[in-house]
Amino acid sequence: MEDRKFYTLLVYSENIAGILNQITAVFTRRQVNIESLNVSASSFKGIHQYTITAWSTPDQIEKITRQIEKKIDVVKANYYTDDQIFIHEVGLYKISTPKLMENPEISRTIRWHDARMMEVNPTYTTVQLAGVTEDITNLYDKLNGFGCILQYSRSGRIAVTRSPEEPIAEYLHQRRQEELS
Repeated sequence: MEDRKFYTLLVYSENIAGILNQITAVFTRRQVNIESLNVSASSFKGIHQYTITAWSTPDQIEKITRQIEKKIDVVKANYYTDDQIFIHEVGLYKISTPKLMENPEISRTIRWHDARMMEVNPTYTTVQLAGVTEDITNLYDKLNGFGCILQYSRSGRIAVTRSPEEPIAEYLHQRRQEELS
């Protein structure tokens, strides 16, 4: 059996109700677990970008991508490895203010990771860190070691390709040319 790798899929679709369900159903049918999912507007009006991460084999991820691209409201779908894209996540940590005040090492750890304190009150302090997954989880591990974490949340991955153009730019250009003809 082939080794599984971590892939990021970038899927572009029109903003139609139900398309997310159709996309995730492709993963379910192939019994591939989605690790993270982020949906937002793209740089093109009316087009949304889905950033989906999953562990898969090369053959399996190729089949999943082709099946997703066949969906009528999907404009384009591509899969990437981490070296082919720029990635980012956000981590939010709610920590105990009393523990923060009694242990200066907690504050040093937050500064060392270039995290920001968003809110400080007598009960809790909210800390934000933007970066790659390893940075986010590393800070969590350090803060958890101090026993000061009250809550923790991490966003899904967002990504852009290393290509100078948006992956759907050519497709949308051709579509506009056809509409003008």
